[in-house]
Amino acid sequence: MFDVIVAGGGPTGMMLASELRLHGVHVLVLERQAEPTKEVRALGLHARSVEVIDQRGLLDRFLALGRQFPVGNHFAGIVKPQPVRLGTDYPFTLGIQQPIVERLLTERATELGAEIRRGREVVGLSQDDDGVTAELADGTRERSRFLVGCDGGRSTVRKLLGIGFPGEPPQTQWLLGEMELTAPLDDVVAVVTEVRTTDLRFGVGPSGDGLYRVVVPAATVAEDRTVPPSMDELRQQLQAVAGTDFGVHSPRWLSRFGDATRLAERYRDGRVLLAGDAAHVHPPLGGQGLNLGIQDAFNLGWKLAAEVGGWAPEGLLDSYHTERHPVAAEVLDNTRAQSELMSVEPGPQAARRLVSELMDLPEVHTYLIEKITGLGIRYDLGEGHQLLGRRMRDVQLKSGRLYEKLHTGRGLLVDRTGRLSVTGWQDRVDHVVDVDEELDVSGVLLRPDGHVAWAGEEQDELLTKLGIWFGTPA
Repeated sequence: MFDVIVAGGGPTGMMLASELRLHGVHVLVLERQAEPTKEVRALGLHARSVEVIDQRGLLDRFLALGRQFPVGNHFAGIVKPQPVRLGTDYPFTLGIQQPIVERLLTERATELGAEIRRGREVVGLSQDDDGVTAELADGTRERSRFLVGCDGGRSTVRKLLGIGFPGEPPQTQWLLGEMELTAPLDDVVAVVTEVRTTDLRFGVGPSGDGLYRVVVPAATVAEDRTVPPSMDELRQQLQAVAGTDFGVHSPRWLSRFGDATRLAERYRDGRVLLAGDAAHVHPPLGGQGLNLGIQDAFNLGWKLAAEVGGWAPEGLLDSYHTERHPVAAEVLDNTRAQSELMSVEPGPQAARRLVSELMDLPEVHTYLIEKITGLGIRYDLGEGHQLLGRRMRDVQLKSGRLYEKLHTGRGLLVDRTGRLSVTGWQDRVDHVVDVDEELDVSGVLLRPDGHVAWAGEEQDELLTKLGIWFGTPA
């Protein structure tokens, strides 16, 4: 019997498996696809996701395979200069294709000892007081204490649970793929530049290995999005939108995606939970989907590990829904807003011009960038210090970088006074006494996901928070 089954081996599932293995949880990942996908649906990691990767000691692997781009034009494609100041050491978008992200996270999960089985599709499940039984398409069954559905927007796990997925159906679809072109690059750039003056939903650009990434609005919304478009359909749409098909040929893959916007009513049903696209889908505006899923896993992993390990305080696992559901709701709203601002109709265009003017104000521009990148997330942890509930940026301590202290996935108390103590919780919380002036608070207690659970100087207050987040002392 496994501790946790993760249904779905994409970036969200592999991030979750890695987080669970940091705490010794026995994990089985079941992935429907026999081979890793070649489809490039996401193109990069935002600043908060880069911080997450750094907090687990993986940053060098990702930086080596990615490119850094400014973050100035994420909101509805409105181009603005890079903000002067962002509260992060990583004020960039890391351009790195989704298959590479998935491969690096899979390697990490494997290194940590996760068991990964491909070509295994979950088609049924049942749960009781002791665990969950997953039924697979090949007729076999697997048993675990918990199961997490990371199986995408059409999640089988979510449907089997009967969890509602309210929202709006797709109004528009796009055709997407990677392929070769016969048209010269200069001609491609000229046409794309001209078309995008009126339609930001269109794009053609090099993606490496002599291939081009092509995205073009579809003529209609297909009933079954899982059926890829034909090359004839793609050529026809390129002609309709751009006046040329660029001589497209030899596709590596073709797909279609839409602008459906939906949010699961709840992220937990007994011993089964949802993460990533299984819990929320939205238009790809701002490139938030992949990042949202990775950050779901980062929030859930340590909490589920605590439940498995027997030290989770009451309500800790339920706080996953309490914290992440509102974050997804905000992402859905900002993608709705961006969709409106990208319409070619006169009303939305007038609103777009107004928003563009407002973004010339540094405070507005920074606010929208922090919303898109996840840097502005603040979980509602009650009243207290202004840092409470926010993620802690990296700071240089005398004993090393703060994020280096989080590689183990444990809690962390950074203590400038030398008078604070985590006695009783040493198996769950590290204690660093450091008087570096860059940290302008006497003491700060970080959860394993880097969010501030407490900031202050009173030991009695600290003890209360340790109990709330890390359970009964040993």
